[in-house]
Amino acid sequence: MNIVLIGMSGAGKSTLGVLLAKAMGMNYVDTDIVIQQQEGRLLQDILDVDGTEKFLEVEEKVVANLHFDNCVIATGGSVIYSDIAMNALKQGGQIIYLHVSYEEISKRLTNITTRGIVIKKGNSLEDVYVERLPLYRKYSDITIDCADKDIEQCVREIMARIKDL
Repeated sequence: MNIVLIGMSGAGKSTLGVLLAKAMGMNYVDTDIVIQQQEGRLLQDILDVDGTEKFLEVEEKVVANLHFDNCVIATGGSVIYSDIAMNALKQGGQIIYLHVSYEEISKRLTNITTRGIVIKKGNSLEDVYVERLPLYRKYSDITIDCADKDIEQCVREIMARIKDL
């Protein structure tokens, strides 16, 4: 079984994912890094050169073709735009949504133009947040509210909730 972390950029998927994998004796995979390795360039370069739609196609193809077992998988925040990718992730594991308020996300994301975030032209970060929220909820098996908790508290909560399944 895999543990798949979804949520907005800045929610803590990568940071929390590494600690969770260590705590559970699992491997760790970051789909953003896999995309960069397979494409041979940074996420932001893909977005800048090829555009949002092409990036989403690449992300869907890469994520849908991942074959891992016993892994904590940190996904890019935009993976929830693809039913194909999400269904592939769901088949092999539990989907955990790391919920963080918009206010906290906006504080954490100071490098929005270089971080490789999928934002359609004319949209704000808040527009993206509002658009994605129902999709994160739709696909998640478990929601972890990360408000007012440090990373270690979130890791412990995920471990406790997974054992309850």
